Amino acid sequence: MLKKNSLTVIMDSGDTMRIESRLSHILGAKRLKMSEVARKTGIGKSTLLRLYHDRAEGIRFDVLAKLCHFLNCQPGDLLVYVPDKENPQR
Repeated sequence: MLKKNSLTVIMDSGDTMRIESRLSHILGAKRLKMSEVARKTGIGKSTLLRLYHDRAEGIRFDVLAKLCHFLNCQPGDLLVYVPDKENPQR
């Protein structure tokens, strides 16, 4: 079963893979508000909202770079690959 709100990619083979945003977890751990992140990074609030609620369909590299710089993290901290539970061998 696919999580509806995460970025789902359908491969040529028909297999699926999901990429989930961890922005809400990181902001919670650092006790940061989205409005502060928006103000200090210049990233739009709507973009942050989609990432925070794991509803983004993609992310631009400049947005990813700004978030990583501001949060002092790596792209892999913000975005994680979640294996398809129906195919656990992958």
